[in-house]
Amino acid sequence: MPADLAVIGLGHLGLPLAQAATAAGIGTIGYDPDPPTAAFSGADGPLSATELRRLLSAGFRTTTDPTALGRVRTAVLCTPTPLGEDRALDLTALADAARTLAAQLRPHTTVILESTAYPGTTEEFLRPLLEEGSGLTAGRDFHLACSPGRHDPGNRTHRYANTPKVIGGLTPACTEAAAAFYGRLTDKVVRARGPREAETAKLLETNYRHINIALMNEMAVFCHEIGVDLWDVIRCAETKPFGFQAFRPGPGVGGHAAPIDPNYLAYKGRAPGHPLRMVELAQEVNGRMPRYVIQRCATLLNEHGKSARGARILLLGVTYKPDIGDQAGSPSREIAARLLELGAHLTYHDPYVPQWNVLGRPVPRADSLYEAAAAADLTVLLQPHRTYDLQGLAVKAQLLLDTRGATPTGAAHRL
Repeated sequence: MPADLAVIGLGHLGLPLAQAATAAGIGTIGYDPDPPTAAFSGADGPLSATELRRLLSAGFRTTTDPTALGRVRTAVLCTPTPLGEDRALDLTALADAARTLAAQLRPHTTVILESTAYPGTTEEFLRPLLEEGSGLTAGRDFHLACSPGRHDPGNRTHRYANTPKVIGGLTPACTEAAAAFYGRLTDKVVRARGPREAETAKLLETNYRHINIALMNEMAVFCHEIGVDLWDVIRCAETKPFGFQAFRPGPGVGGHAAPIDPNYLAYKGRAPGHPLRMVELAQEVNGRMPRYVIQRCATLLNEHGKSARGARILLLGVTYKPDIGDQAGSPSREIAARLLELGAHLTYHDPYVPQWNVLGRPVPRADSLYEAAAAADLTVLLQPHRTYDLQGLAVKAQLLLDTRGATPTGAAHRL
C-alpha cells in the first residue's frame, strides 16, 4: 500500500507507532539508517516476535533510502535521545534525522517530534535544521509539532489507542494537522498551547515518576533500619482515596525515560540557572539502590555464615520491566557487575533474555529454575515476571532476597 507516514527511528517509540498506524490502515514506512538488531529480532525490542511478524505482514516496510521520506504526508521523528554521562540529552541522532528529512521535505508535510527533548527543542533546535535543509518555512510551508511518546511496554491496560496524545504545534494549524493524524490512532487528543508545553509535559511526567520512586527507595532503606515492613505500610497508605498515589521501591530505576534537569541545556550552550533540585536528588537516591542491594546481599550471606566471595548467587529477572525483554537502563547489570567484582559465582534466569553478558563475559543461564534456586546460596529477585511461581521459588531457595515486594509476606527477605 502507498505510504502516508514515515516513522524515523525504529526503536522503543518508533515501532509501537508504526504498529498503531498500520493497524489503523495508514500506509507506513520505517526509516532508520542503522536499525537496532534487537528491535527486529523481537529479543529485547519493544514488540514481540509475533507482533513484528504481524506488522510486516500488514504491509509495514523498512527502508534505508532517504528519498522515500519525500513521498509521505506525515513524518514522525522517534530517534533516541539518550542521557549522557554529563546528564544532558544527546541530540546527535535527532539532528542527523532532521537533516536527512529536510533534504527530502515537501510543502504541506506534517513533521512531528516524539523523541524525548528539552523544552524549546522543537522550535529552537529542530525547526532551524528543517528550514535550512529544505528552504521551506515551518508554520507556513509545512506543519511542525511536538507530541512526546507515551508508550508503556508490556502494559496490558493502557495501549496506544486508549492513551491520550498530547500535541503542541508551532501554529494552531500545525496543532490541528498533527491532531488529525493522531486522531486516527488514539481515542483522545490533548492540545497543548504550543511545542514547549508539550515538551515540558513529558519532562514533568518523567521526573514525577523518578522523584516518587526515589522517595519510596529512601523509605525502603529507612524502614529496614527501624524494623518496619514498608510493603505493609504501602498497602495501608494506598487505601487513602485522595492525596496519595502508591509507588514502590526497587533495585534501581530503568527504562528509556531518564530524569531530565533542564539546567543542562547543552544544545543551547546555556542554562536557565534554576536547576531542579528534586530531580538531582532523585537521581542520586535511585543511583544508590544497586549498591544498597549489594549491601543487603552481603549482610544476608554473612548472617548465614557465608561470604560474598565464592558465594553462588542466582539473579532472577534482568530486564527493566516485568514481562518484556527490554534491558534499557536495568539496574541488574550494575548489580551483577558488583557481585562479580566481589568474587561471587553468578547465574541468572530470565524467560525473555536467552543470553546475558556482564563485564564483557557471559553469565551462565540457569536451565532448571527450581534446581538453580535450591543450589544457590542466595537468590535475588530483581524482576517478578508473571511466569515465575514466586511461592514455589520461596520454598526451594535457600535464601531469597525480594527487591520488588512480590513474594508472599514472610516468604522472603524484602528490600
